[in-house]
Amino acid sequence: MDYQNKLVLAPMVRVGTLPFRLLAAQYGADITYGEEIIDHKLLKCERRVNEYIGSTDFVEKGTDSVVFRTCHQERNHVVFQMGTSDAVRALTAAKMVCKDVAAIDINMGCPKSFSVSGGMGAALLSKPELIHDILTMLKRNLDVPVTCKIRLLKSSQDTVELARRIEKTGVSALAVHGRKVADRPRDPAKWGEIADIVAALSIPVIANGDVFEYDDFQRIKTAAGASSVMAARGALWNASIFSSQGKLHWEDVKREYVRKSIFWENNVKSTKHTLKEMIMHYSSLELPEGKAIIKSETLADIAKLYEEEKYYQFVNENRFLVNGSR
Repeated sequence: MDYQNKLVLAPMVRVGTLPFRLLAAQYGADITYGEEIIDHKLLKCERRVNEYIGSTDFVEKGTDSVVFRTCHQERNHVVFQMGTSDAVRALTAAKMVCKDVAAIDINMGCPKSFSVSGGMGAALLSKPELIHDILTMLKRNLDVPVTCKIRLLKSSQDTVELARRIEKTGVSALAVHGRKVADRPRDPAKWGEIADIVAALSIPVIANGDVFEYDDFQRIKTAAGASSVMAARGALWNASIFSSQGKLHWEDVKREYVRKSIFWENNVKSTKHTLKEMIMHYSSLELPEGKAIIKSETLADIAKLYEEEKYYQFVNENRFLVNGSR
C-alpha cells in the first residue's frame, strides 16, 4: 500500500459496506476503508467463500448475518477498520481477515458511546500505552500494513506527542480527523493542527474533515501538508466527489449505488440507511421517495422503487443459471 497522493474513502458506520466502497473506487477513490467492525463481533464469525455472488464473507456463526463482505476487485485497496481495546484480541481478529484486505486500521477517533464505552475508539486517545501495545502487536505479527485513525487532542502539542508515539510503533501511515472529540460536524476542521502533526512525523499523514468538492482534496492537502486526503460526508452525499472529471448528479450516483447493492446483496438496513442519508442531504424523507425507502423491507422493494426490477431479475436469474441452485 502506497499512502502518497491518494484519495481515500473514510470509514463510515452502516455506509462503508462493499457496494459503497466499490462505488467510491469506481469514481476514483484510491483507498477505501470499510465501516468499523468490533473485534468481539469478528471473533464470532467464520470465513466463507460465497461463490453465488463472488464474494468472501465473514458470517456470524450459526446465522446468515454477514459482518464483513469483500471481493477480489477491492483486494489491493480495501482497509479493514477495527474497533478494539485489547492487543491480543485485536491480533486474533486481524489474522482472520488480513489475507483478504490490503491493510488493517485501528479506530482511535470514534466518539460515539457504543465505541467509547467499550474502551475503544476515542477512549484510546487517553491511553498511549495501550495504543502502543495494540499497534506493536499487530505490526510484529502481520504481513499487511497497519495504520490507525485518531482525532485531535485538547492541545496541538498533545496531539503531536501522541502521533510521535504512534509513529514509533512502525505503523505505515496515520489518519487524522481535524476535529476534537467534543467538536461537532458543523465545527470547521482544524487544518493547522494537522499541519503540526505532518511537520513532526516522517510517515504519511492522511488528513480528514471538510472535503465536499473534488478541489477540496488538493486545497486541504496543501493547507495541511498531508500525504493524502480522506473524505467522509462529502463522499456519502455524492461518491463521485472522487472523480477528476467533476461530480455526477446525485440521482445518478444514487441509482448506481442501488444497482451495486442489488448485485452484492447488501444488507437491506445498510442500503436503506445510506440512501436515507443521501436523500436527507438533498431533499427530505417526508417526500414520497423518502417514505418509500422507510417502508422498504427487501432489496426487491428498493429495486422496484428505483425502477431497477429488470436489473434485479437479470442478476438473480443469471446467478441461478451459473450455479444451478441457490
